[in-house]
Amino acid sequence: NVALKFGSGHLYLRLDLRSQWPKFTVTRFPKRDGARYFGPYLSGGDMRAMLRVIERAFLVRTCDDRDFRNRARPCLQYQIKRCAGPCVLPINRSHYLDEVEGATRFLEGRHPELLDELNQKMMMAAEELEYERAARYRDQIQAIERSLQPQEVAGASGDHDVLGLYRQDAATQIVMMEIRSGALLRSRPFSFDEQGADDRALIETFIHMYYEEGTPIPREIIVPIPLEHNEALTERLAELRGGAVKILSPTRGRSRRLIDMAQQNAEHAFFQAQQALRSREEALLKLKRLLRLTQLPRRMECFDISTFHGEAPIASTVVFEDGLPRKRKYRTRKIQTVEGTDDFAMMREAITRRLRNALETDHGDEELPQLLIVDGGKGQLAVAVSVLGDLGIDGIDVIGLAKSRFLGEEEDGQLKRSAERVFLPGVKAPIPLRPGTAPYRLLTQIRDEAHRVAISAHRKRRSRNRLRSPLDEVKGVGPKRRKLLLKTFGSLRGVYEASQRDLAAVPGVSDDLAAKIYQAFREVGGGGSET
Repeated sequence: NVALKFGSGHLYLRLDLRSQWPKFTVTRFPKRDGARYFGPYLSGGDMRAMLRVIERAFLVRTCDDRDFRNRARPCLQYQIKRCAGPCVLPINRSHYLDEVEGATRFLEGRHPELLDELNQKMMMAAEELEYERAARYRDQIQAIERSLQPQEVAGASGDHDVLGLYRQDAATQIVMMEIRSGALLRSRPFSFDEQGADDRALIETFIHMYYEEGTPIPREIIVPIPLEHNEALTERLAELRGGAVKILSPTRGRSRRLIDMAQQNAEHAFFQAQQALRSREEALLKLKRLLRLTQLPRRMECFDISTFHGEAPIASTVVFEDGLPRKRKYRTRKIQTVEGTDDFAMMREAITRRLRNALETDHGDEELPQLLIVDGGKGQLAVAVSVLGDLGIDGIDVIGLAKSRFLGEEEDGQLKRSAERVFLPGVKAPIPLRPGTAPYRLLTQIRDEAHRVAISAHRKRRSRNRLRSPLDEVKGVGPKRRKLLLKTFGSLRGVYEASQRDLAAVPGVSDDLAAKIYQAFREVGGGGSET
């Protein structure tokens, strides 16, 4: 009955082997859906590093399913020998799955086994005078070896997960050290606030949650104290692993030294986390004093609008809690009621929909912020203040954050710019933000996040609008027929230039459907954009 909140913010790599041409995708929410999950990765950098190695070493596709279905020729990844090109080329599926299997073994930390097998394949290919294939194996080996910079652990051998625990009152830090073939693969810290549970119950709950989410299970798991339900937990882990598992709590020897190391790592991670928490608290206090806020801004929300001459307008809402981004609570909204390029009206719609939604629901994610930030100056700030008044909402601080302005050129030719400025309701002069200060870093970070989210969603929406072709409007042309038409004629322009008779000659295209396709392209007067 220990209530740990675990894993919701971490990243996983998902692999669904039921797909004809499997690929690795990124998710934050592992499920029991028959797919394999690798992780969790505590940062996007760790995950991207793994993906870069897979991309360099294994010919596994990286494109999304839509691009994969609609390609008419191999992409750049194939040209630079980082993909086998199963989208359009007659690839042997078993060979492709061999590449996928190699990538999974790399993610599982089975590096010596993988490198030995690749070395054998390289030597065999060289003996058979297949030098191009041998060079491919050589490149794989080099890519994997470059990625491996393990920290050798004194006295360690084999594969273990070693758990370290450190607690102060309700604050708890757990570190899981992954040792593979005697080398420390990674050390993962996890922070919890847990009251009332003893160490045994806490460790058992953590182990259950950690491995239930798809994390690879080694043969031995080493914990600092004996567990009350060791036998039942071992049986469950053996079932998940498909092989024997031991949970050990050594009191001496090299395994005890590994526990001592994990305990020290947990203590170090705990104090690092506490220092980071204190720094964020100080930054919020400085922000409150600088902007004369009525309350500590534990939850801040920033709004931004992105559009291009009024086309495909998008509003973003970015949420920071206790100084940290909460990406699961980010939202984007299509602007629905504004025509043209009226930024103020768009901001009014975005803030009104957000706050009205909060007033009409009891859902936890819809709680009101302590500080509402709009990207802009006095005009956008006036809009936000007006919306709060219209909805009868009190007790929320609101500010406008304006970017620096170009002030001219210095005598030495350097460009002169103003500081970032904060506008407050009822205050004529803005407050300048001094670069390098905690309030400056916090406010510019949330503003830049809102801008990034808004412009990314806007570009995606605009691209979808522009990449639609006449084929998308013809009833009876699905993904398979669309791909076949593009493959037959080379591009949308080729489909446009084809005669009705040529279209009808494509397998699966009837005379009636050919006439519809031909007419659809005539109505728009061209081939559209090639996708």
